[in-house]
Amino acid sequence: MNLPSTGRRVLVSGASRGLGRAVAQAFAANGDRVAVHYGTRADDAAETLASLDGSGHALVHGDLADPGEAARVADAAVRALGGIDVLVNNAAVNLRHPLPETPYDEWVDSWQRHVSVNLLGTAYLSHRAAHAMIERGGGGRIVNIGSRGAFRGEPDHPAYGATKAAVHALGQSLAVSLAPHGIAVASVAPGFFETERVAPRLNGPEGEAIRAQSPFGRVATAAEVAAAVLWLASPAAEWSSGTILDLNGASHLRT
Repeated sequence: MNLPSTGRRVLVSGASRGLGRAVAQAFAANGDRVAVHYGTRADDAAETLASLDGSGHALVHGDLADPGEAARVADAAVRALGGIDVLVNNAAVNLRHPLPETPYDEWVDSWQRHVSVNLLGTAYLSHRAAHAMIERGGGGRIVNIGSRGAFRGEPDHPAYGATKAAVHALGQSLAVSLAPHGIAVASVAPGFFETERVAPRLNGPEGEAIRAQSPFGRVATAAEVAAAVLWLASPAAEWSSGTILDLNGASHLRT
């Protein structure tokens, strides 16, 4: 999907591979300049950077669970790009921890890690990026990557589902508070989509059941999710601020 480019400056968190890479590629193909954030996968992030169309892109590194590092990530993107017009909060952890079989210490650690990265990291980066947009003037866009699991439950990954629900709620709160500054905020709630990380599951014994969750008989591609993110960040989507866009191939219908 090609949308009119405004030469925007875009920070994508967790962009070393998977959906983050697809989102970075979609914005770059649209003529925007992208700051590719990564936490630990430096080689993968460099590969993402090399794959981007156009020029003027940058790598930014930092642990978003640390408030100081999250601020430095946003500040580094501002320096590299000359500002931030769009923030895509994609960075997240997703660790298996079903309650019946997870020891208490591991349970506590899982919750702390999910909250620190998925929720607090999103909140930290949103604050810093929004202030950069406000100080520059001219508005901006924030798009959060949530999850279908926020609505239908994640029995093997409960902290992931809970923190993604919180990310949806955060996005709606920010949509109201930032609208007077011309900043629109929206979230996407993908179902299962294909990435390197989940390829073994899709190619293994449970793959057929995962694909059967959707009446289309397949899972999404990362590019399909990225296309929705690109649209929500576009000038045409301002009136969608506050929305949570389901992207699950009718595998879970909310009422």
